[in-house]
Amino acid sequence: MIGSGATTASARHALPQPPGADVFRLRRRVAGKHRKIKLGDWRQPWLRVAGALLLLVSACIHLVLYLTGYRSIPTIGWLFLVQFLVAFILAIGALVTHSRLAAVAGAAFALSTLGCYLLAAWIGLFGFKEIRTRAGIAAGLIEVAAFATLALAAVITGARSATGPATVLATGKARGPATGKARGPATVQATGPARPRPRVLAGMRAAVSLVVGAVGAISLAALVLFGIALASAGGAPAAAVGGGVTLKTTTIGGLTVLTNTKGLTLYWFAPDSPAASKCTGSCAAYWPPVTGTPKAGPGVTGKLGTIKRPGGLTQATYDGHPLYTYIGDSAPGQAKGDKLDLNGGYWYEVRA
Repeated sequence: MIGSGATTASARHALPQPPGADVFRLRRRVAGKHRKIKLGDWRQPWLRVAGALLLLVSACIHLVLYLTGYRSIPTIGWLFLVQFLVAFILAIGALVTHSRLAAVAGAAFALSTLGCYLLAAWIGLFGFKEIRTRAGIAAGLIEVAAFATLALAAVITGARSATGPATVLATGKARGPATGKARGPATVQATGPARPRPRVLAGMRAAVSLVVGAVGAISLAALVLFGIALASAGGAPAAAVGGGVTLKTTTIGGLTVLTNTKGLTLYWFAPDSPAASKCTGSCAAYWPPVTGTPKAGPGVTGKLGTIKRPGGLTQATYDGHPLYTYIGDSAPGQAKGDKLDLNGGYWYEVRA
């Protein structure tokens, strides 16, 4: 059997071969061995897809906030709409085009959106000061995650494309042009981009590691700043328990309106009833209720009263309207909350 096998093999090699058939003898892949798919290959797009989906979720949150009242806030309203549109376009671009530039743009946009939130929470943005809400917390965390994911996708993919595929070598026996006899082994380089030298490749890997570390550091710093902003923004201001509040009047835009003791404009909420307030939770954070028993100051001629808020606090009323201030008013003489459609209904300044 061994002899017959050897004879068969010799006969197979003795058969006439097509011209050039034995010039190249390519190394075949062993059956059962699977190619290792490296991180950053766009055929394994979990980073890109995850980042794009996070960007889409952030866009949807801003769209909901825009539709439920932010659209009526000057400047801030249309900025929320712009955020939705740009984030949606960048997310679709990252999914469809597989472009590293789209991933970089998406990461930068997520980080800039978070930066705007931090500014609005710390010092205010275009006259609007943000507070701590569940929607804001969710959007902020999602934007940090979107930045980290898309940035890593762009960096790792860029490193993958820079190194390029390895050069394929083929070995075989070269034959003389006239005799066709074998002259010795020959090595031929297949077409394809050359792989960088080991020293260059090591330097590129070190650079990628530094960039990945920088992305992680930026993400961690963003989370820390986000936490500080949430702590400084706070929720609803602490309401005074008991006591009284003196109502006053002032003139804004030629109209006489009601103010609290500090001179801040007072508002009434359309969905409220004379016996109950409909503004609770995050609504009360944007529109702090006027608590305590009201007292009439100069020029106050309407009917004063009180209601019980959920939780038992006493809220002042004027002509049957529960009274509120607006977090967007930072000084006397302002009425930025007038005619705003926010937190489930319209708000109006209280006319004296």
